[in-house]
Amino acid sequence: MSFTPQFFTTAESLVDSLDKKLLVVLRDGRKIIGILRSYDQFANLVLQDSLERIYVGDAYGDIERGVFIIRGENVVLLGEIDCDVEDALPLRQVPIEDILQLQREEAEEKARKDKLRHHLLYKQGFSVDFADNDLY
Repeated sequence: MSFTPQFFTTAESLVDSLDKKLLVVLRDGRKIIGILRSYDQFANLVLQDSLERIYVGDAYGDIERGVFIIRGENVVLLGEIDCDVEDALPLRQVPIEDILQLQREEAEEKARKDKLRHHLLYKQGFSVDFADNDLY
């Protein structure tokens, strides 16, 4: 038996995903997990029992969102979740307060590294966008 990947080329292709648990990655980077209940010709989606999942390293936290409506133009990636494989992943769930703190720390560390990188590039004579940093 061979596996044939399913590629979505039109909103009509979503019919096979109705009433299934999906992961939707949005243009702003958020990851939403929920059951697809409805869609339209523009690939606007309605997810039921949805949650926003935040990943930091090997940890994740979930924020309950309930019914979630997604405008089709904001969908970057959409895929069905295999519940058997999901349970076997080497990830640990942590309380949402902890994951939000880890996310803040990760963002601060990234900002610090970006500032250092921009400073080093500026010292080497490269043009740096001064709107996002204080290298004036």
